[in-house]
Amino acid sequence: MYKRIILKISGEALSNETENFDDKIVKRLVNQIKDIVENGTQVCLVIGGGNFWRGRSADSKMDRTKADQIGMLATVMNAIYVADAFRQEGVGAVVQTPIIIGTITEQFSKERAMEHLSNGKVVIFAGGLGHPFFSTDTITALRGAELDADALFFAKNIDGVYDSDPAVNENAKKIEEIACHDIIKNNLKVIDMAAANLCYEQKIPVVIFGLNEENSIMRAVKGEKIGTIVTV
Repeated sequence: MYKRIILKISGEALSNETENFDDKIVKRLVNQIKDIVENGTQVCLVIGGGNFWRGRSADSKMDRTKADQIGMLATVMNAIYVADAFRQEGVGAVVQTPIIIGTITEQFSKERAMEHLSNGKVVIFAGGLGHPFFSTDTITALRGAELDADALFFAKNIDGVYDSDPAVNENAKKIEEIACHDIIKNNLKVIDMAAANLCYEQKIPVVIFGLNEENSIMRAVKGEKIGTIVTV
């Protein structure tokens, strides 16, 4: 088991076709993380905002900065919802943001985050970097570097990295292991390039796997060979 991880999931992973939050999905996610914490791994969580907002897809003429600011607030809403789901399952969770949001969240501090983790709480990083033009992948990599995480885990709607788009090419082959340098060199769209570069520079390994597989988070954290391992 890893000592400390950052887990990134998309906002869409929390939803279904009719609701922003599917409570069955959220509970399944929370219970997996609860088991991981009880097994001694410190867990930080980053959640996207795509179940609420998809950038300028609503209006292509919208100012990018404003669109990104709405996206940051969407991640805060997701974090608050999931934090309460943890509370209902008896797990302490704290939402930290890089911007001050009154008493709703706690402003990010490495020292406070480490204290929460040592007390068995899940720390949820929301609000991105607090600035536009950066994705939630980037904040995942940045917090991983700041907190000396053992690895980053990206839970996706696809079960790893493929040599071509499996939705288009039925003969696409899954890649079991790939160097972070190759992701950058070939501009593979598996994680944000800024995040990939930071992982490469700071030597943070990455695991990319399918969220919908049975107990996939626990299996990935235990070191089972699922998904794709990105080596550094």
